[in-house]
Amino acid sequence: MKLVFASNNRNKILEIRHQLPPEIELLSLEDIGCLEDIPETAATIEGNAMLKADYITQKYGYNCFADDTGLEVEALNGAPGVYSARYAGEQKNADDNINKLLHELTGNDNRKARFKTVIAINLYGGQHLFTGIVNGEITQKRAGDKGFGYDPVFKPEGLPVTFAQLTLDEKARLSHRGRAIQQLIDFMKKQK
Repeated sequence: MKLVFASNNRNKILEIRHQLPPEIELLSLEDIGCLEDIPETAATIEGNAMLKADYITQKYGYNCFADDTGLEVEALNGAPGVYSARYAGEQKNADDNINKLLHELTGNDNRKARFKTVIAINLYGGQHLFTGIVNGEITQKRAGDKGFGYDPVFKPEGLPVTFAQLTLDEKARLSHRGRAIQQLIDFMKKQK
C-alpha cells in the first residue's frame, strides 16, 4: 500500500519509515511532486495535522497522513505549543528555537514540559486522529547529537538522557511521535 506522509522533513521521514511495516510504501511530498509549503494556520496541533492531510488528499488525491508536533512548557503557559517550529521566527531554525526556550526559562525551577504529536490520516474517504504524548522536562543545556528540533533539551520522564541521546529504535519506542505512529500502524493493520 502506498501512503503519502505530508512532509519533506527528512528527519521525520526517516523516523517514520523506520517504524512502518514493509508492506506500507511511504511517499514524501517530494515523491509526489508537491513542492509548495502547506499552510499551517490552525490554532491547534490537531488542526494543523488535519489541514496538511486534507490539502494533499484534496489536491493530489492520495491516501495521506500528516503530523503536527508541539512542545508544551508548563512555566510558559503551554508555549511554544502550536508555534514550536516557528518559536524564534519564521526561519524555523532549531538552534534559535532552543536558545529562545532556554533563555525564557532562565532562573525558573519549573522545567516541566510535554511533547505532543497528533497524526491525521485520510484513508478511503475517512479521517482519523492519533495522539502521542510524552511528559518530561527541559534540561539546563543541550545534550546529545541525535534527533532534531528540541530533542537535545528534552528529557523524558524516567530517563536520565535527552531524546537526542537515544538511538532511533529507542526513540521510536519512547517518543511522542513514535507513540502516535504505533497507533497509526495498529489502525492500518485492522484495515486489511
